[in-house]
Amino acid sequence: MSAAIEVAGLTTQFETRAGIVTAVNDVSFSVGRGRILGLVGESGSGKSVTGFSILGLVDPPGRVSGGQVLVAGTDLRGLTPEAMRKMRGKAVSMVFQDPMMTLNPVLRVGDQMARAVRAHDRVSTRAAWDRARAALEVVGIPAAAERLHAYPHQLSGGMRQRVAIAIAILHQPAVLIADEPTTALDVSIQGQILAEVRRLADDTGTAIVWITHDLAVVSSLADDICVMYAGRIVERGPAEAVIARPLHPYTRGLMDSVPARHEPGKPLPQIPGSTPSLLNLPSGCPFRNRCPRASDLCTTDPPEVGTATHSARCHHPLGDA
Repeated sequence: MSAAIEVAGLTTQFETRAGIVTAVNDVSFSVGRGRILGLVGESGSGKSVTGFSILGLVDPPGRVSGGQVLVAGTDLRGLTPEAMRKMRGKAVSMVFQDPMMTLNPVLRVGDQMARAVRAHDRVSTRAAWDRARAALEVVGIPAAAERLHAYPHQLSGGMRQRVAIAIAILHQPAVLIADEPTTALDVSIQGQILAEVRRLADDTGTAIVWITHDLAVVSSLADDICVMYAGRIVERGPAEAVIARPLHPYTRGLMDSVPARHEPGKPLPQIPGSTPSLLNLPSGCPFRNRCPRASDLCTTDPPEVGTATHSARCHHPLGDA
């Protein structure tokens, strides 16, 4: 299956008074049509910056300093700003954690959706509204024709997030990047949106990069998982394999901290220590100061991620003696 998006060697840096911070460090992955990739990690791991970097939304003092982002064979990094604006929303779209980053509070839902349609396609206002209504129906919004006349503040949080997703899929993009869009929602609404997203990928062939800190979410949604730590991918593989048999001690730590995997009332296991400063990463493996399997090798030689379907950036992966 050909990839809808291929990211190769993506590197993003920020200039600070204290020095250069490499927030995304040589990140590579690909997502096929109709598949969902879960991009997982703690806050500060670089996962959200990866999403912004793909769409060219990193502004000074940040810059994408290396790598390729291929969508339908086109390297987004080689496009002019005008050409990139035409690609956003048409070929690749993004859904943010806060839907109000997408929605204009003073415009009716239908008005702003119709504007999004006409920004890329020369159609009548009526045709644009018809497409907007159809998109709302795709994401499971009841009485879609009525919702078009509502203002964002008249909708619930879950409904606003569905509208944001509907706007993102108006042009049936090849790639949809979702940056923790269900984090602020209650569990029942979250489950409904996840089901709609899975159906969207299956029905339209859109490739989805789902950015989250929650392994429990991606375990039921994603086809494949990439785990990020300190700006790098430390484990990749099919979701079932990563969840059932994690190779990297960091991934195991994330799995062990999922409340649903433990008896209620018992303390949750924690990964010791904290994420290192990107300004002052330790030599060798960045995770070594928090890792129970670290050895002298880990202090000197940075591990590389393997080429196997399920592999980890670790000198002593789980399962080894």
